[in-house]
Amino acid sequence: MEESGGAEKESSSESEEESSSDEESESKKRSGVEGLIEIENPNRVSQKGKKVTEIDVSAPRELSRREREEIEKQKSKERYMKLHMEGKTEQARADLARLAIIKKQREEAAKKREELRKAEEAQAKR
Repeated sequence: MEESGGAEKESSSESEEESSSDEESESKKRSGVEGLIEIENPNRVSQKGKKVTEIDVSAPRELSRREREEIEKQKSKERYMKLHMEGKTEQARADLARLAIIKKQREEAAKKREELRKAEEAQAKR
């Protein structure tokens, strides 16, 4: 009887150790009120990670509002620059007019310098 009684004590102590380790792991998982109340929060969203094999790269991705606005902004800027290079925008017309005035002024200044140089050459010959 002592042998069987001793075996029972050993098996009961092993089961107590297993149950205490299970309780410890559960208490580590749930701390505070979570361990006392068993409820599921319907508003809590659990993050489910996707595996690399599950991700579909070929599927079209929905753009965010900021990304759409950024793309529209870039496209409108490109359109404006294209029109500007063609001279169809008001700013381009104003720039071209300003350039024409400057070009005309430089031509007149060049003519005056040429006339002054010719006049100086004529006086030097005398």
